[in-house]
This record gives sequence, structure tokens and C-alpha cells, in this order.
Amino acid sequence: MGFITAADGAQIHYKEWGSGRPVVFSHGWPLNADSWEAQQLAVASAGYRAVAHDRRGHGRSTQTWDGNDMDTYADDLAALIEALDLRDVTLIGFSTGGGEVARYIGRHGTQRVAQAVLVSSVPPFMLRTEDNPGGVPAEVFDGLRAGSLADRSQLYRDLADGPFFGGNRPGAKPSQGMRDSFWSQGMQAGHRNTLECITAFSATDFRPDLDAFDVPTLVVHGDDDQVVPFEVGGKASAERIKGAELKVYPGAPHGLTDTHKEQLSADLVEFLTAFDRGR
Repeated sequence: MGFITAADGAQIHYKEWGSGRPVVFSHGWPLNADSWEAQQLAVASAGYRAVAHDRRGHGRSTQTWDGNDMDTYADDLAALIEALDLRDVTLIGFSTGGGEVARYIGRHGTQRVAQAVLVSSVPPFMLRTEDNPGGVPAEVFDGLRAGSLADRSQLYRDLADGPFFGGNRPGAKPSQGMRDSFWSQGMQAGHRNTLECITAFSATDFRPDLDAFDVPTLVVHGDDDQVVPFEVGGKASAERIKGAELKVYPGAPHGLTDTHKEQLSADLVEFLTAFDRGR
């Protein structure tokens, strides 16, 4: 565990487990690196150097006033990769973290990147606009911002109890521990940081970034995702990224890193090892 220093002096916390070819995990909103612990353990146990960082404003990283946007998040990821001198990296992003991975590739290219994985991710473009008529209405994100301002703690409770883990669906059984961890991680993040991150993940157009992908890419998405709908996220990203492999988890909610952690961990390890066997 340690910190690297971003261009503006922000301290970005990271933890790394294991050794071998590097795998870097980018987390979702409003979480931190701890949300990846099941997958990080699985990947490290399979012989990889698993690195997960806290996005600025989240977890143990600096709660900067400015820089709560995808360009800065991507540049922070680049600073981490360069500070640790990581090469031949597999980048894995969940939800907002998938946007961070996409923007990193769009801004910094794939010189250091071997593979990419988007899990329940926000690209290509979440917001409904004239040229993105299938997107999510702006009122949904306005509601998140209003909820954050009114009672951020309760907003996180409501998300964890409902759409994030699918607990409002018949048969869904997210544990109390999953829901408590979501709330706890969210409350570690800064108020302004998480508020502005809503705009970053919803209103950033990642379509040009996905067009820059030129490495093997795995897209994983649940077909019952109530946060980033499958048609808006995983399906559209897999169609846009040349040669992408799409894995659909039937009935899975947004937070499949927890609800389907064994399946996801196995799929990630297989994606990593198949690539290495083929070289």
C-alpha cells in the first residue's frame, strides 16, 4: 500500500498484491479500491501483480476541490502507471472506472496496455441527447445530484438496498454486508468529489475513446443492470470496440463484482491467462 503524487500534487492511494504481469483495477462511484478485493485476490493468486487505486476524492486519496472529471481521472491513472513503471498492463474498469479506462486509452494510448476489460461500465455515453436518443434521461442524474445534496448518506443506503445490487427485484438477495460496505465506502469519499463525479460519469461522451481501443477487450455486463442499462452500456460498447468479446450475465445487477464475484473472478483470470498462453 502506498501513494503516488498526481500532476497537481494530489495523493493517489493504491494497494498492490502479488507479482507478475500487472493488472490495474479502476473502481466505480462512489466506492474505492476495496470494492475490487475479491477480484484483486483472485488475480494476484493466479500469478499477476494486482494494483487497485482510490480515485481522487474517494477512499484514502486526496479530496481535491477541482479535478473531478474524466480527463483528470485518466491522467491520474497514467501517473500511477508511470510512477510504478507498469508495462504490458491489463486495465479493468467497473462502472465509472470503465470510463476512466476508456478515457485513459483515448488520451494516453495503449503503449503500456496489453488488454482492457469493461465491467458494468458507463461507456459509450450514458446521457440521452439528440445524437444519443437511447441514453438515460437527464432527470435521472439530476435526481442523484439532488439526493446527494439533500442526504448523501441516505442516498447511498437507497442505492445499495435497491438498484445497485438488484435488491428491489424478486429473488435478489444481496447480503447486508454488501450493502453496508457500499455505504461505508461511499461515505469515505468527499461530498463535492462524489457530487461532481455524477456529471463526469453521466455526461462524458466516450465514443471517440472506444474508437481508439486496439487491444483485446472483454466487456462484461448484467442484463438486469438498473444503473447502467445493458443496451446503453455493455451492448453498445461491445458493438463499438473492434473485436471486443461480450459476456452477458443473465439476471445480474449493476454490482456484479459482489453478487457474481466468483463468476467474474473466473472470467477475468481466464481472459488474462488465455492471452498469456497465446503469446
